Amino acid sequence: MSTTHTTCPYCGVGCGVLATPQPGGSVQIAGDPDHLANFGRLCSKGSALGETLSLDGRLLHPEIADHRVTWEQALDHVANGFMSAIREHGPQSVAIYGSGQLLTEDYYVANKLMKGFIGSGNIDTNSRLCMASSVAGHKRAFGSDTVPGNYEDLEQADLIVLVGSNLGWCHPVLYQRIVAARTARPGMKVVLVDPRRTVSADIAELHLPISPDGDSALFVGLLAYLDHLGVTDSNYISAYTKGFEAALLTAEDWTVERVAAATGLSPLSITRFYDLFARTKKVVTVYSQGVNQSASGTDKVNAIINCHLAMGRLGKPGMGPFSVTGQPNAMGGREVGGLANMLAAHMDFTPEAIDRVSRFWNAPAIAQAPGFKAVDLFAAMTRGEIKAVWIMATNPVDSMPEADAVRAALKACPLVVVSDMNRHTDTMDLAHVRLPAAGWGEKDGTVTNSERRISRQRPFLALPGEARPDWWIIKEVAHRLGHAAAFDYGGPGEIFAEHAALSAFENHGTRDFDLSGLVGADYDSLAPTQWPVRAKPAARLFGDGKFFTPDGKARFLPIQPPPPFAPVPGSFILNTGRVRDHWHTMTRTGKAARLSAHMAEPFVEIHPADADALGIRRASLVRLSNRHGSALVRALITDRQQRGHLFAPMHWTDQFASNGRIDALVSAKVDPVSSQPALKMAQAHAEPISVRLYGFVVAAEKPALTTDYWAIAPATNGWRAEIAMLDEPADWSAFLASTFGTDAAFQSIRDERSGRRAFVLIERGRLIAALYTSPDPVLVSRQWAVDLLKEADLTASLVLAGRPGADRPDGGAIVCACLGVGINTIVDAVTRHGCTTVEAVGALTRAGTNCGSCRAEIRGIVDANRLIAAE
Repeated sequence: MSTTHTTCPYCGVGCGVLATPQPGGSVQIAGDPDHLANFGRLCSKGSALGETLSLDGRLLHPEIADHRVTWEQALDHVANGFMSAIREHGPQSVAIYGSGQLLTEDYYVANKLMKGFIGSGNIDTNSRLCMASSVAGHKRAFGSDTVPGNYEDLEQADLIVLVGSNLGWCHPVLYQRIVAARTARPGMKVVLVDPRRTVSADIAELHLPISPDGDSALFVGLLAYLDHLGVTDSNYISAYTKGFEAALLTAEDWTVERVAAATGLSPLSITRFYDLFARTKKVVTVYSQGVNQSASGTDKVNAIINCHLAMGRLGKPGMGPFSVTGQPNAMGGREVGGLANMLAAHMDFTPEAIDRVSRFWNAPAIAQAPGFKAVDLFAAMTRGEIKAVWIMATNPVDSMPEADAVRAALKACPLVVVSDMNRHTDTMDLAHVRLPAAGWGEKDGTVTNSERRISRQRPFLALPGEARPDWWIIKEVAHRLGHAAAFDYGGPGEIFAEHAALSAFENHGTRDFDLSGLVGADYDSLAPTQWPVRAKPAARLFGDGKFFTPDGKARFLPIQPPPPFAPVPGSFILNTGRVRDHWHTMTRTGKAARLSAHMAEPFVEIHPADADALGIRRASLVRLSNRHGSALVRALITDRQQRGHLFAPMHWTDQFASNGRIDALVSAKVDPVSSQPALKMAQAHAEPISVRLYGFVVAAEKPALTTDYWAIAPATNGWRAEIAMLDEPADWSAFLASTFGTDAAFQSIRDERSGRRAFVLIERGRLIAALYTSPDPVLVSRQWAVDLLKEADLTASLVLAGRPGADRPDGGAIVCACLGVGINTIVDAVTRHGCTTVEAVGALTRAGTNCGSCRAEIRGIVDANRLIAAE
């Protein structure tokens, strides 16, 4: 079968992927060794892409009010609904909420329809939740939303400062590029600035466990320190920048001692970091959601940029500020104006740009001002100002702050249209009109990664059912709204050609985003390309000291750090984020059994001292709550977490857990400049839950879970689930029948002393279902029990025992998701085979030899068991 060169649909690294359909219907996935983003590497999520392509749960036909309809009926309904709202309430009464999962061509058509022809700025995207503060900070400093450098700078730097970025889990391929560079050049240093001691601390010489929102103070203090040492580049500042004196005037009172008070860091560690930054010429500061997802995120971005400008460390090999995006096409969405405050081709709502784009599109009714941004959009919906909303490829009922309020807003909206792959998401369940969209492997277009590299996503699968590309769906609605001539596209190549032409229109090098060199290029064979694409290409921008401000000079911003964040007494600071093997709301990764093997249920990290004070035991259940909502999660007690702080991942939804929607607890407080919500800093109470019985389930068919707590995940050949009950079922037979959908008799055992029970149903030697319960968290090896679903000659006694016999080694909980290596296998490599390094473990077991994002965990296992091995 032929191999297709395409691009990964996950994070902003933008890895090249080779996809080869197999005769049996599966797809072989490999990294593209020629793609400059990853050189053949893939993370655990990318490696498992082939396991996410099934049609299980796909929306395959249009629906209106839960009834299957034709495309003609669905498109007419959407167009008529939007037309009616516009006629009665004006163009500001309708909106589109998009996603970094859209391809650039999809984004372009959606933005053109809303801003150019409906005449409203009301198109925003979940990219608002991940990088809007970077956009705003770039524009304030550079006059444009420009990421100056590229990935090579990470390998050429002598100091990398990771700020609010768990690169090891969230961008593993970039992290491994840094690890390889540091191995080759041991003098290379890494500093991690993060409230948590994440796995990224594994390669850091210095971890600064900063207080929430302390980043501005840290970098404002750094600016003052650099000036005090006399190491700033006065020639660069004079020739290429403005505003240094004002920025320094704000910063000069921020002594090391004052920074220590604002950040919770020791003066010694602050001085050590400052000295490293001052004496190292090649410095790259990598920042991500810990900076952006803040009520002062834009100021944090500019505080970082200020320090690089002051040292002249910008636009040169191995140096510069580097925003790493979370979404695969967050950058592409920015390029085409997918944010409510942008027009198109990186142009703003200025009179000149409005006129230029209006003439290019021949759109006399073009929007004249920005529209509602994400948080404001759903607030306006709550107020009844939005009468029709079209949501594309995203799940705001789970990903938005104050998610319960977002759910209520959608319930109140007269017309909710959702285009998505999946029939069941928490957002899709509220849709009046459901439109089946193409998914990864079926879509044709481009995405742009964090280093401004445009890559093709190419299809290698046929469109299933009646699924259609997003651009086509939008085009068809535009035709019905009376704009057929402006949306006469025959394919994504035509859309990209128009996008490139707009970027070049009346540009002449005056705007950063310029694809003039791709006008007329062959779309099908387009190779990964960094913009700008002019006659003289530039991998790094600003190396010549020329910026996109009116006078061509970069701007320093005077930054006043906010006061230290103090939670309400008795509450915790709740930080939200990602885990290694899952992506956003799990609509894709939730299909792959091995991606749930490492972490299969929602959890909260809590410091041991805090857990002890609250009476929270290891692996028990915890209720998190505040005035916005609540969640029920598993306790993960760890000293990686600071006292008074909690961390919980944002992935779990009502499709995968009984009450795990963490963003329901996050306040909708936003940055005043970027309108990006402060998803990293909620306040929440934590309390233990009194549970009568904990349980673990494995089943060949998906069980119907109705217990007080449950979390479900796919397993190879079946399903796995964690459950908990506040009261024991009065009738176990009835409970088993309703849960597993069978009246067959289960065999069972009970230990009267411990209160533990096991129930098992085996048919013809195969496991149909098993349930283990205990008054305490169940001790059964999950991976061993899950692997029983693959066995063909089981006995009830083996399964009821809840542990493997001597002839069935238990690999233990999965550590390396890429290669399915468990903790017991790694411990055995250390204690029995004498492996004393991560490399030795990898050579014996293959653990950590693919994406490497588990290497820090393997190192911890090696260190914890080295003494045992020496005995």
